[in-house]
Amino acid sequence: MTVPPAELIAQVEAELRPLEIELAEAWWESNTRSSPEADARRTAAELARRAYLADAATFAAIGAARATLPPDADPLVRRQLDVIHDAFVPHQVPADLRRAIVELETAVESTFNNFRGSIDGRRVDDNAIAEILRTSDAPSVRQAAWEASKQIGPEVADRIRELVRLRNEAARGLGARDHFALALATGELDETRLFATLDDVDRATREPFAEWKHAVDESLAIRFACTPDDLRPWHYDDPFFQSPPAEGAVAIDHLFIDADLEALTMRTYTGLGLDVEPVLRRSDLYARDGKSQHAFCIDIDRGGDVRVLCNVEPSERWMDTMLHEFGHAIYDRECDTSLPWLVRGAAHALTTEGIAMLMGRLPRDPNWLRTVAEVDSAAIDTLAPALAESRRAALLVFARWVLVMTNFERRLYADPDADLDTLWWDLVEEHQLVHRPDGRQAPDWAAKIHLAAAPVYYQNYLYGELFASQLDATLAARAGGLVDRRAAGELLRRDVFAPGASLRWDELVERATGEPLSADHLARQLAKEPL
Repeated sequence: MTVPPAELIAQVEAELRPLEIELAEAWWESNTRSSPEADARRTAAELARRAYLADAATFAAIGAARATLPPDADPLVRRQLDVIHDAFVPHQVPADLRRAIVELETAVESTFNNFRGSIDGRRVDDNAIAEILRTSDAPSVRQAAWEASKQIGPEVADRIRELVRLRNEAARGLGARDHFALALATGELDETRLFATLDDVDRATREPFAEWKHAVDESLAIRFACTPDDLRPWHYDDPFFQSPPAEGAVAIDHLFIDADLEALTMRTYTGLGLDVEPVLRRSDLYARDGKSQHAFCIDIDRGGDVRVLCNVEPSERWMDTMLHEFGHAIYDRECDTSLPWLVRGAAHALTTEGIAMLMGRLPRDPNWLRTVAEVDSAAIDTLAPALAESRRAALLVFARWVLVMTNFERRLYADPDADLDTLWWDLVEEHQLVHRPDGRQAPDWAAKIHLAAAPVYYQNYLYGELFASQLDATLAARAGGLVDRRAAGELLRRDVFAPGASLRWDELVERATGEPLSADHLARQLAKEPL
């Protein structure tokens, strides 16, 4: 007998909700205070959640409810059924396979959390490596720091390959080509459309990026007394070349040396009429051993307990990251709490990434520097042209980096036993125009934690940039901008945050911005901010 949809939805919420909350708490503990006990708690919580999502009888009931739902059914009921259906699909696999995947995921992420690179026998964290790459003029010192950033690769590469094999085994058991295809399909993304968008972004950025990078390489060659052809990855400021080096963007770290990044974060959101103080109180913002070196936001209960993890130091990079992560946080906090729990959260990863990226752009916005950071107006006027150039450079560099990651991950799942070390550098050279180190044969790709901990996620950053650019244009037209515009905060609250996942992401984007998601506004931003 078919269970009435409303009754089925209530049952799933009642059973899934405590499992999700326990997993979130365990995940937070394992990332903030890594230990065997924390890892065991996380593994147990993840297995319990996945065991529930694997329940064949509940999955069958969801399928039956969707198939028999009348055309005039409540759209919110239909939406909740779609959401839980996509949540259940990937877990309809044998219990031993689920356990193997969870245990390996936890072990690999624990390795990342506890690992620190070494330079001449001295342990260094990611912040120390970043500082060397930002400031050192000695190529040998820079090379040692860059290599330290990749030392995690050999520690985890074989296990990441095994994770990919296990994920593929699960996906193929469900009739999918591989895990990459399954993750997109159950994440409301169309693979053909995604790669058409990637092609659009490639075309829009290839020539301007090459022109920009040529100028940067000429400058770097002078700095390091070599030719542009001699430049290697360690001559750039970011270990993965995700962001522009100082030669390709105006340096503004000095503006944040004595700044209170927490206060500036709160001031930014207060100016929009949005309150992040409750999130600040629950967050873990400074580096220590046994803690993830990365940054993320987590909504523990979809009821107001939202937390951010960072490893803050006084720099532009961490100002960007704080505003980015608290963009995720305010999205979660401002979702309409009257919505059913199952759809009380971001419409999609790409929409919350869009908000995070929109906010993370602010440290290079002259208006933000003047009104929020209270930098001297004369200094801002002097910096303004260079800030515009560096905003464009950041968009170009990040777009090219996403092309590397998304294309690599698709190929990784197509054949995890391929020569991934060579493939990685082939893609880096093609899209980022960075020469591979001479004679290097190492799993440098495996140093990127997303491949293990956030699989098939990077396309959301690209879509997020596109959404951020569309929102930027919308806010300029409807609210006069973003910084200190309460009308902008209200528009975001009403049209983006409040609907939660009650709408599909594409419907939400079109409602909020007046047009479907495309690369058009990103291309216009690149065109209107010439170098």
